[in-house]
Amino acid sequence: MNILDKIVADKHKEVALKKNLIPIQQLEKSVLFEQETVSLANSLKNSTTGIIAEHKRRSPSKAVINQKVSVQDVAKGYETAGACGMSILTDGKYFGGSLDDFLLARAAVNIPLLRKEFIIDEYQLLEAKAHGADVILLIAAILTKEEIKSLSQFAKSLSLDVLLEVHNQEELQKSIMPSLDMLGVNNRNLKTFEVSTEISKTLSTQIPDDFVKVSESGISNVEAIKDLQQYGYKGFLIGENFMKTENPGQSAIEFLNKLK
Repeated sequence: MNILDKIVADKHKEVALKKNLIPIQQLEKSVLFEQETVSLANSLKNSTTGIIAEHKRRSPSKAVINQKVSVQDVAKGYETAGACGMSILTDGKYFGGSLDDFLLARAAVNIPLLRKEFIIDEYQLLEAKAHGADVILLIAAILTKEEIKSLSQFAKSLSLDVLLEVHNQEELQKSIMPSLDMLGVNNRNLKTFEVSTEISKTLSTQIPDDFVKVSESGISNVEAIKDLQQYGYKGFLIGENFMKTENPGQSAIEFLNKLK
C-alpha cells in the first residue's frame, strides 16, 4: 500500500465519522455557506504572476515544514505579496492541517481560498463551502472518471471553482470535462515523491485551452515560473518554498517582487 492509498483509506473513515457528528443541515446553516465565492480561475487568467501560495505544516515526505507560524499571519502575508490565491491543507493526520485553519485564514483575507484535501465525498465539498472555500481540489489519482464528473458538477452547483490535479497522461485523458475550471499538473510523483517540472512541460500540449493550466510542486525559483509560462501555465502552486522559512508571508513578498 503506497502513502496515497493509506491516506485515502483513512479519509473514508474520517468522513464517515464526521457525517455522524455534523449533519449536512448544520453545514448548510453556516454563515459562510451563503457567502459569494471569488473565482481563482479568473484571478489567474488576469494575473502576470499566477502564484497560489500554500499553508502546509508538514507532509508525509517531510516530517515538519513549519509548526510555528500562525495561519492568519501567513494568509495576510500572502495577500500583501499579491498572491492570486491561497491553498490550505486541511488534512490533520498526514499534513497537520484542519478546517479551523481555513476559518482563521478566511477571517483574515479576501483572496480566493483553495481547500487542499483528499476529496472522495460530496460531504467534503459542503464542508469546504461552510468554511468559506472558493475553490476545491480533486485528485485524479484517487478518483474514477465518474467520481470526477459527479464531484466537479456538485462543486459547480455550490459556486466553487474546481482545480483537478493529474500526474500523468492517463489521468489527464480521463479527466478532461466541462465541469472543471483549472487543470493542475503535479510535478511530484506520488509514489516516489521525486519532483521534476518536466511532466508539466510534457502534458502542457494535451491540456485544452478552455482550462487554466496550473503547475504544482517543486517550483522554487522565478526562472522555473518564467520557463513554465512559455508552456501556457497561468498558475503556480508554491508551498514548501515559502513555508520552510521563518516568515512565509515575507518570503512570498520577496519572491513575487522578483517575479514582477
